[in-house]
Amino acid sequence: MKTTAPSVKQLFDLSGQVALVTGTAMGIGREIAQGLLEAGAKVAFTSRKPDGAERAAHEMSALTGGETLAVVLDVRDEQSVASCFGLVRDRWGRLDVLVNNAGGAPPAENYHLWDRKLEDWRFVIETNLTGTFLCTQAAARLMMPQKHGSIINIASIAGLVGRDRRMYEGLNMRPNLVDYAASKAGILGFTRDAAAELGAYAIRVNAISPGGVFRDHDPEFVRRYSEEVPLGRMAREGFDMKGAAVFLASEAAAYITGANLVVDGGFVNFK
Repeated sequence: MKTTAPSVKQLFDLSGQVALVTGTAMGIGREIAQGLLEAGAKVAFTSRKPDGAERAAHEMSALTGGETLAVVLDVRDEQSVASCFGLVRDRWGRLDVLVNNAGGAPPAENYHLWDRKLEDWRFVIETNLTGTFLCTQAAARLMMPQKHGSIINIASIAGLVGRDRRMYEGLNMRPNLVDYAASKAGILGFTRDAAAELGAYAIRVNAISPGGVFRDHDPEFVRRYSEEVPLGRMAREGFDMKGAAVFLASEAAAYITGANLVVDGGFVNFK
């Protein structure tokens, strides 16, 4: 029997959905969590630091009127992951959307490949890649009985192209890290294979690869970077990533899985 297709507004509506976003204290994670709230979802905000999760959840709830939950989460720790996803299940009884955003690297001056310490490499890989695996695994266990779910992994253009270190010359900035690039490339491979396996349960797994996001960077770096971007600018924090995440979380992307949505102003396409 033929059914009436939903409107575009209905396709993007996340009302009644439950989402969990890792690493929401600041940056892209906070922006995406806000976007999911604005689209109608209930959102669990997570951070390694309790005050980071609480502050972001409170501020975004006040801004959007949406329902939030603040949870402490260390994505590298299996018990922390299990506890976090258990709290979301106990609070809302389901999980529809997971955004694997948490990442980072410890402060270090040894940023060249030949100087990187093994402990720094392990920290980045465990946070960015192993953390994505652990959280996806926990989410899949909740989503599989539902036969429904969307998992979005935040990768990076660093996982697609090598970065020209000359862009950073003479500036007080840390260049791209080889372990960061390796972890983000790993996320893309993980995304494709997880999509292949979880598709049988109607769980979609996709990635977003952001380009450079402006956060009060050195003006000279902004100039150099923007010259390499067809749209002539860096991404705007709070603007340019949340729409992509809401799209992939929603029924508007119901037939998309295993994809990598590059949000970089065209940077990668013209390398």
